[in-house]
Amino acid sequence: MKIAVLDDYQDVFRTVPGFERLKRHEVVVFRDRNRDPGELARRLRDADVVVLTQQRSPFPRSVIEKLPRLRLIAQTGSHRDHFDIAACSERGIAIAARSGAARLNSTAELTWALILASYRHIPEEARQLKQGVWQATVGNSLYGKTLGIYALGKIGAMVAQVGAAFGMRITCWGREGSLARAREAGYDVPASREAFFESADILSLHIPLEPQTRGIVTAADLARMKPTALLVNTSRALLVEEGALVEALKRGRPGRAAVDVYEREPVVDGNHPLFALPNVLCTPHLGYNVRELYEVLYGYVIDNIVAFISGKPVNVLNPEALSVHK
Repeated sequence: MKIAVLDDYQDVFRTVPGFERLKRHEVVVFRDRNRDPGELARRLRDADVVVLTQQRSPFPRSVIEKLPRLRLIAQTGSHRDHFDIAACSERGIAIAARSGAARLNSTAELTWALILASYRHIPEEARQLKQGVWQATVGNSLYGKTLGIYALGKIGAMVAQVGAAFGMRITCWGREGSLARAREAGYDVPASREAFFESADILSLHIPLEPQTRGIVTAADLARMKPTALLVNTSRALLVEEGALVEALKRGRPGRAAVDVYEREPVVDGNHPLFALPNVLCTPHLGYNVRELYEVLYGYVIDNIVAFISGKPVNVLNPEALSVHK
């Protein structure tokens, strides 16, 4: 069988444990990102199996209908919104995806990397040191500062625990479940949403992106933040009202931001409004980007592919597809 792997930017798939289980099959890895449906269909026209890495490529009906050999889509993670399940089922294309058991620590770790790098001006100091400048800036301490966590889920809770260990005051906002967990953990719940944004020295977003949370952080929210505050987003860019963060940073409320996520990814031309601002630290969606997590996700993919090829498919989202070619 021919197995095509999309959007494996760092060419990790061929290096994970278990890859040798596919040695009897042709594996083609595409490391670039191609949004053109016509080109995507051309690349995959001879593929029997397609591996979708996270949500990096949309897989619409217009592409699916041009792939006569395709029998399996193996998806990493729990993402569902970027492929057409109905179109796959109609054409007998099974979709195998295993959710859960993936480590969430990496995003919490990156959140703290961004906070520390921003607060201590680490990128700038490292750059200046190589240019012969010793101690170009003065950083800030975390002790005694207020860390605002918007949504106290699994990742938000990890970030909060580290903040508490640094001696920070933790405040939380979100749905009632988040607020209940915050009270149980001994964190502060401000009297209002307005007070939450106004009081935070650092405000970190950990909200799942859903239709009802799109744009949940508004321009008015940002305008309430301190001119010394730092906004951190390692969740999803579309949680913030479109264009609001750039304008807020230009006006100086909040004073700084650390951002790992963008409205349309990847950003490969160096052209994004945030990149032009001196008060923003930007990273290329590194939150989940650790080898250990890739080994788990691609390991599940390999398990699903091997099971399908052996005639014993597992973790199939659309079992109705399996009867189309019988």
